[in-house]
Amino acid sequence: MFAIAIHGGAGTLPRADMTAEREKLYRDGLAEALDAGTAVLERGGSSVDAVTEAVVLLEDNPVFNAGRGAVFTLEGRNELDAAIMDGSTLAAGAVCGLSHIKNPVALARAVMEHSEHVMLCGAGAEDFALSRGFALLPRDYFHTPERWRQLERIRGGEAGLSALTISHVGTVGAVALDSRGNLAAATSTGGMTGKRFNRVGDTPIIGAGTYADNRSCAVSATGHGELFIRNVVAHAIGARMRFGQATLADAVRAVVLEELPAMNGEGGVIAIDRNGQVVLEFNSEGMFRASRREGEAAVIAIYR
Repeated sequence: MFAIAIHGGAGTLPRADMTAEREKLYRDGLAEALDAGTAVLERGGSSVDAVTEAVVLLEDNPVFNAGRGAVFTLEGRNELDAAIMDGSTLAAGAVCGLSHIKNPVALARAVMEHSEHVMLCGAGAEDFALSRGFALLPRDYFHTPERWRQLERIRGGEAGLSALTISHVGTVGAVALDSRGNLAAATSTGGMTGKRFNRVGDTPIIGAGTYADNRSCAVSATGHGELFIRNVVAHAIGARMRFGQATLADAVRAVVLEELPAMNGEGGVIAIDRNGQVVLEFNSEGMFRASRREGEAAVIAIYR
């Protein structure tokens, strides 16, 4: 039995602003990443390989807020964060504040597999990348006109516009269960449009935006990062399962639909348990999401 789920961000564009052409771009991107992760699992590959492959493709797709197409800080930079976790060993790797790495999730995996650390930041993370043979790309690789326009709207103080309004669209992630019963999770993001002071959200924080444990589930989150950190969302879902005997669905709903809204936290999660049950839940207008279980057709959705 294998299964995989991916997301491309919550807090989705309002239906009224979603053109047919734009929706097709998102759906095609989700389908490509889902197919790539599924192909890994179908040939007996590991859940870690599957989530890596899926997230790399999402990072390479400029419609999402990760890798190329990431949002800009107030100073006009890209600061990229990512994390990955192996549920069979609880090994994890994370990076934050990158500006020159094409695929942050691949570097996070290198931290997990080739260092004694869990999280590396900024210039130090990129020094480690060089030691592992990664190339440093010029900053203009990550630049897209749409993300720059979003920054200009924030800088201009457009009425009614907030960083949360336009930044959720695109944080990416994947969770998977492989045929050996091992879980994995990975998440990658460009953060929040117009962010300052090297702000870091929940994506690279193990237990907040990313978590995997074979004893419970794998989770990748997207949304208002500060609230996901304060609620330790990804770990809280697994803890409800491990220590409270909750089902995956009940654990996810309690956290996403009760605990987060009580603190005005917006967003969602994708989660999968060791039995291959998949839950994709959110408290925002929508969440770009897709999933597939062995022997079943793919499901791709944006709104409810």
